[in-house]
Amino acid sequence: MLDIHRLRLLRELSIRGTIAEVAAALRYSPSSVSQQLSLLEREAKVALFRKSGRRLQLTAHAMVLVEYAEELLDGLERAEAALAVTRPIVSGTVRLAVFQTAALALIPNMLRTLRERHPLVQVKMVQHEPETALRETWARNFDLVVAEQYPGHAAPHYETLDRDPLTRDEIQLAVPTELAGAPEDFHRVGSLQDAGGLPWVMEPHGAASRHWAEQQCRLAGFEPDVRFESADLQTHVRLVESGNAVALLPQLVWAQREQRSRLVELPGRPRRTIFTAARRSSAGDPAIAAIREALTAEAAALGLDAPGKSGT
Repeated sequence: MLDIHRLRLLRELSIRGTIAEVAAALRYSPSSVSQQLSLLEREAKVALFRKSGRRLQLTAHAMVLVEYAEELLDGLERAEAALAVTRPIVSGTVRLAVFQTAALALIPNMLRTLRERHPLVQVKMVQHEPETALRETWARNFDLVVAEQYPGHAAPHYETLDRDPLTRDEIQLAVPTELAGAPEDFHRVGSLQDAGGLPWVMEPHGAASRHWAEQQCRLAGFEPDVRFESADLQTHVRLVESGNAVALLPQLVWAQREQRSRLVELPGRPRRTIFTAARRSSAGDPAIAAIREALTAEAAALGLDAPGKSGT
């Protein structure tokens, strides 16, 4: 009989591409992964791999097993979730991935609420960029992710993930106040167009927020002078507050800190969508549902928009 653990390693190899990456993702040694995959090949009695340089390519036989491995893993998760529903107390460990702004604004109070309502639910949180976190949740390295989507920029879509909108926050132009001691040009900004000749801080290239921000500037008739790059939005805030740059920042940034910047509305008042995603096979787990409920309560307590529920 084929071993489900080894089938999962095969699926991971189909996702990661190399034994080293599988080992790193699952925290095994490469030799252990290689040994288990060799045992699986012997169990299957057909060739599952062929060497291509330093990489292993999966054969057609292997891809058949990968497809069934996904079904088996989904079935196990559905069974575990159904069993958890029958227990009188909500418990379990949930691996949560979350991006920085949400980690600062939503997670601390959410954890306190969860501790009060469901003390036997344990959360293991890792901060990750949304694109990576969604992929890793699909790959089963996380159970739940809090991710973001900028207007007109769809986050990566995985058919097996159940998406649930959590909240929306407005994106505004943040400008130094007069108290920041910034040059006079900063004080004359009353619209996005007025910021065309000023220094900007943005996230690095490749981030959805960077592409969206650049497009807004170009639609306003200028190419932004991006002097500063950082994936840390708290760095963006400090550069604005200190009179060194302007930035397009979402409302959630100000949720747990004093606002010391002047905010200018953008045309149409664009909003970013924040959502949670879990695998459909595990979304019914009471512990995951409890975390989603606590996140929704915290977003409501902050006075943010509450978009309609959707399973898409």
